[in-house]
Amino acid sequence: MAPSDTTATEAQAVGLAPGLPGLAADWSSDQRAFKNVPWGKAMMWIFLLSDTFIFSCFLISYMTVRMSTTVPWPLPSEVFALSFGGEPIPLILIAIMTFILITSSGTMVLAVNYGYRMDKKKTAILLLVTAVLGASFVGMQAFEWTKLIVEEGVRPWGNPTGASQFGATFFMITGFHGFHVSVGVIFLVLVARKVWRGDYDTGKRGFFTSRKGNYEIVETMGLYWHFVDLVWVFIFAFFYLW
Repeated sequence: MAPSDTTATEAQAVGLAPGLPGLAADWSSDQRAFKNVPWGKAMMWIFLLSDTFIFSCFLISYMTVRMSTTVPWPLPSEVFALSFGGEPIPLILIAIMTFILITSSGTMVLAVNYGYRMDKKKTAILLLVTAVLGASFVGMQAFEWTKLIVEEGVRPWGNPTGASQFGATFFMITGFHGFHVSVGVIFLVLVARKVWRGDYDTGKRGFFTSRKGNYEIVETMGLYWHFVDLVWVFIFAFFYLW
């Protein structure tokens, strides 16, 4: 058998036409792979990919500044300590915030699970619980910012306790992440309301209403929320523990 015949046989075995048609079909396989994926989920993955680049740039910039500055960098364990009974406890607030956000990932998983089962009551309740946990996280972050600004005197353009870049990187990274959490909380409440009303069961037309009998928006929200939680793990590791 000639080499060209062997190549054609192998191409047919994997479902590709030989020659240029096979090359074109292989080149366009991404389009065929996404054909059965809901557009909302595909767009969410694309958005999260772009957001990954932004957060990566922020964290890389932070590490570059941290390693290149000649002024002593403030110790996070001291800056973010809270006093209970006169004794400062390092990073206690940050630990609580991390626990709350990770817990919210668990409630989001359960919400997606019950969404697959078309259990609108449990899905809505779990979405609201996730939103409450997210709002608690944002509230604690606001307290953290207030303490840092009022008591420590840290500003985005200066820092009386060490390197001036500390304030700029802190407010930029945690503020951008807190904005993501706040947006997620708003949309969780909106989706929970629509789930509770049964909009996804009846196919009622409206904002964020998908096909009748389909709870895919809950899974799409889950992708966003898990991404926000994962980003916080990296922020916690690089900014607070380093």
